[in-house]
Amino acid sequence: MTVTYPMTTNTLPEEISQDFRNAFRTHPAGVAIITADDGSGPVGLTATSVSSVSADPPTIALNLSVLSRSAEKIRAAEHVVVHLLGSEQLELAQLFATPGADRFGDTSRWDRLPSGEPYLVNSRVWMRGKIVGSIDINGSTLAAIELVETHVDTSAEPAPLVYCDRTWHEL
Repeated sequence: MTVTYPMTTNTLPEEISQDFRNAFRTHPAGVAIITADDGSGPVGLTATSVSSVSADPPTIALNLSVLSRSAEKIRAAEHVVVHLLGSEQLELAQLFATPGADRFGDTSRWDRLPSGEPYLVNSRVWMRGKIVGSIDINGSTLAAIELVETHVDTSAEPAPLVYCDRTWHEL
């Protein structure tokens, strides 16, 4: 059976922008929380823009939007901690995605690493790294982070939290 799709293309900037939104709304992405402290107190945000870049040296990339109140402080921090979330951490993902929420009010959820960065204590996976490069693009900063410390709990069965079409999902 052959499926043929009608060939339609958009060339106007507003059409391309809308197609971009529609395309990525239906493209599932893993959910992460980024935490840091630039010296003025802990900050954090929920992100779906974390990706692997290189295994040697271990490097990841993430996107920080200028619209996020936490992004500026994360960019200014010496190190960041990236937590890859499991489905059991939906409540945390929602908390760190809520503007104005007291993300660090419940001290049972987080602590500081010996190096000083805030981290989520029940995270199955977290990675601490240093921003080694960045580029500002259209109101966002694409940051490359070289990892200096990692924690992966392999004893639990992974059930990642993903975000697709404005909804949280479990795989």
